[in-house]
Amino acid sequence: MITKEKKAEAISKMARSKSDVGSPEVQVAILTERIKEVTEHVKGNKHDFMARRGLMQMVGKRKKLLKYLEDTDFEKYKATVKKLGLRK
Repeated sequence: MITKEKKAEAISKMARSKSDVGSPEVQVAILTERIKEVTEHVKGNKHDFMARRGLMQMVGKRKKLLKYLEDTDFEKYKATVKKLGLRK
């Protein structure tokens, strides 16, 4: 489970304005933090298939958000991918 501090840090790193918590960039940043934590859990618990399924769902959701961002604003997409260190 992602901590409040990590979530707030991810939001502040990608927010467009001070009160922004729902833009695609922020959603991708939060999902990235959650994916990192669940990935570590799945590495240690190879038979936790529900966590693996949840991980795949989060990866799919992040992929859809990145695709939307790429289609609507390519410059923000490139900046988001670079800032979060994602492969694309």
